[in-house]
Amino acid sequence: MKHVIFTALLLCILPRPVTAQDEESIHVGVKGFVDTYHAMRTEKPNDWMSSRSRVRGEVSIDKGHAGAFVSANLVYNAILKDRTGFQLRETYAYYTNSHWDIRAGRQIITWGVADALRLTDIISPMDYTEFLAQDYDDIRIPVGALRLRYSREKWSLEAVAVPVCSFFELPTEEENPWSIGELTIGKEPKHKLYNMEYCGRLSFFLSGIDFSFSALHTWNKTPVFHNAIGEYHRMTMLGADMSVPINKFVVRGEFAEYLNEAQQTIGAEKIARASSTNALIGLDWYAGNDWSLSAQYAHKYVAYGEHNNSGLATFRISKDLFNNTLNLQSFAYLDVENGGVYNRLSADYALNDQLHTLIGYDFFHADKGTFSVYDKNSEVWLKLKYSF
Repeated sequence: MKHVIFTALLLCILPRPVTAQDEESIHVGVKGFVDTYHAMRTEKPNDWMSSRSRVRGEVSIDKGHAGAFVSANLVYNAILKDRTGFQLRETYAYYTNSHWDIRAGRQIITWGVADALRLTDIISPMDYTEFLAQDYDDIRIPVGALRLRYSREKWSLEAVAVPVCSFFELPTEEENPWSIGELTIGKEPKHKLYNMEYCGRLSFFLSGIDFSFSALHTWNKTPVFHNAIGEYHRMTMLGADMSVPINKFVVRGEFAEYLNEAQQTIGAEKIARASSTNALIGLDWYAGNDWSLSAQYAHKYVAYGEHNNSGLATFRISKDLFNNTLNLQSFAYLDVENGGVYNRLSADYALNDQLHTLIGYDFFHADKGTFSVYDKNSEVWLKLKYSF
């Protein structure tokens, strides 16, 4: 393993080779970054919430229309010791031409038009080890899948098969400041062909509007608890999304019907199954002078139980300064039903094209609902990132 890690690091620091224009030659691309992130709780006992450093390496090799891609992390985590070490991210082979894009292997798959909310984008599960106090791209967990996409000028058709389902990673360790407590979770579905996930998406790219329709036969990616034991059950998602630019605005919409979704139950003999309707509307405004603003609202209705309506809103404000070397941003989640708030304030200063310094403040406040678990987890943080 030491030799594997050493080789990966060596590949990361090697300069990008000069590639020939000949289609039959082998093209090798190497890039990555080194970053370090540290966060401290702003309330007593003012302990460390996170302290981690990593090297990310990405290598692509292609010849003609075929190739392969690998990305991996070498991590040191001072708080969550079991997350220190070598972490494989994506590793897949691919084939592309003017119409076909085929990928096989461990990969991240994203659908939909929502920003940091998930309605139709539920193929790749999430790593909630540090809840949402991570870069959103790092929260996504790759899945082992075969993905085929056929594209024309105004439409594309995508099909995905995931032989072995992956699930959310939840923070349950006692030493984790983001822990939600010890959970008893039953067995995951057997690695059998009949338990695989499969889905398809048909997208259209027309003048003035992009939209798509999707269907996914999957599992609930977070455990549903019955008699204090977490379980996983089958469900089907039927969805659609659209994006419409209007002058300086972009209107986004997303819809998903979760058929036969498992519901949390207390005291019942078995898990309840009911369909849920999920809808989102979003508006982006590129106001000029390097200002951008966006707002989203997602609503969920479950045809079961007494508390069958819930809503989650997001608000983003961003401003670039000093010839786009400094970005100031506020991104907030609002739990409409329970009144909880999570707001990430950040400043990102580019010292040059490779080196960025980021500072920020994560604010939590909630008396009930999802964010109430982290009501005492407001934190200040610092991040340094060097890209190569």
